[in-house]
Amino acid sequence: MDATRGGAPAPPSPRRGRPRSDLTPFQLLARTHSGSAVGDAVVAAALAGTIFFEGATSDARGRVFLYLLLTMAPFALVAPLIGPTLDRVQGGRRWVVIGSAVVRALLCLVMIGRTDSLVLYPAAFAVLVLQKGYGVARSSLVPAVVESDEELVEANSKLQLISGISSFVGAAPAGLLFAVSDSPSLPLALAVCVFAATAGLALRIPSVAVAPVEETPAERAEMRSPGVLLAAGGMGLLRGIVGYLVVHFAFHFRELDQLFEFGLVAAVSVIGSLAGSVVAPRLRQVLPEERMLISCLVLTVGAGVLALFSGGTAGAALLGASVGIANTAGKLAFDSIVQRDAPDANRGRLFARFETRFQLIWVVGSMFGLVSLAELRLSFLAVTLVASFAAFSYVIGLTAWNHRTGVSSSRFGRQAVLIDEAMSEGRDRTVSMVRESGRKVVGRVRRGRDGRSTSAEPPDRKRAGPGIGTAVTPIAGTPAVPDPYRVPEPTPAEHAAPAGGDPTVFDPAPPPPSRAGAPPPPPPPPPPPPAAETSWDPDDPTEQLPR
Repeated sequence: MDATRGGAPAPPSPRRGRPRSDLTPFQLLARTHSGSAVGDAVVAAALAGTIFFEGATSDARGRVFLYLLLTMAPFALVAPLIGPTLDRVQGGRRWVVIGSAVVRALLCLVMIGRTDSLVLYPAAFAVLVLQKGYGVARSSLVPAVVESDEELVEANSKLQLISGISSFVGAAPAGLLFAVSDSPSLPLALAVCVFAATAGLALRIPSVAVAPVEETPAERAEMRSPGVLLAAGGMGLLRGIVGYLVVHFAFHFRELDQLFEFGLVAAVSVIGSLAGSVVAPRLRQVLPEERMLISCLVLTVGAGVLALFSGGTAGAALLGASVGIANTAGKLAFDSIVQRDAPDANRGRLFARFETRFQLIWVVGSMFGLVSLAELRLSFLAVTLVASFAAFSYVIGLTAWNHRTGVSSSRFGRQAVLIDEAMSEGRDRTVSMVRESGRKVVGRVRRGRDGRSTSAEPPDRKRAGPGIGTAVTPIAGTPAVPDPYRVPEPTPAEHAAPAGGDPTVFDPAPPPPSRAGAPPPPPPPPPPPPAAETSWDPDDPTEQLPR
């Protein structure tokens, strides 16, 4: 007998009628992230022959340098706003993800058919800015779509892996369309469709406002803890190395017309990023987060040394793959450090703030990548030196901090404290010198401007030489004017002021003769005429003052 005929309803099939909303928030974010990564790969393949490669001359370097400067401006404005604003606004993070996808679709639509015009450059770099802005919003959104700290670390690893796979998926059809049409228009049209679909997927991400109030003093202190700041310094230098290698390799291989070699280096770099996302969670199970980040920096140093000996394309491929592994694994280690050392602070604000800072450092590294070097070994040497400094400073700072807090006590810890204090003193002196130089430059500019304005005004009069009753040298045809800057000595008439009278009121005395020969105007009562070329003589009876 059929069970449904007895009045008892049969249990629904788990597959039948399952709503699409049963997807977890992280799964919705992962789909959106996959679409964004595919779209970015399509745009990169479409513009491979226009932005970074075509005409790799000094003029092209100048244009790229200008637009790299322009990409820093939005991050400088967004850095103090995106974290707190997106945390407090209901659905703010989701709308940033949606808006970045929609605007990128519109910009790709604008670039279709305009790859030979000046519109291409600002539109392409606007896409780059929106890509970085999406990364900031996505990093601040991840803690809101997972349920525990353990899921946070695993979620970041999965998103890194999805990004690498999606890059391959997007680059393959875009490269095929570019090869068939010999034009970036078809790949750009594909990018429009991909970004539009990404915006539709992002609409399903739940709206979350994690922090309805502003950050507290305790949260600010946790954000500035030495463990977080030291890790941010090491990770920031590693991100700058990535930006340097991307731009430098692009220009170097294009100038040598070695597109195949550049494609090989780019491919192994992406493979390295995928390997880093796979290895990092397992590596974290056996190493603390700090040692994991140190290992990534040491790996970069070792790869740089090997690349110095190898040289050429082999060295570039080795360094690119190693930096890809180190960058991915180091970012996961940094996320874990932030999660552990700031448990009470809002993670969205932290991820947004540090991700914005890392993107700015990436742009600065890209600017250094514009410098043309004759040999790849010189760039390998530069990367090795920067990575060595990052590893050394991080180890010294971390050891000194552990020694100060009592976590560890050893002779090396005491030496690390001394080295850290010396490095801090040197850094403070450098900052003071830079500030003092800036003040001197500003002061010189101001003094020069004031001097020019003062010299432009003609002097009204010239000061006369010393002497009692000296007069200002008059202009021809004008009477002499007494010097207003000299206090005259008392005359005999001043000593003869009546008793009980006002000592500031004196009898008038005849003025001395003018050096120019012109007689002064007669004061009332009219005094005796003064001598033409002699001074007043008190012994001369003709010049006695009236009593």
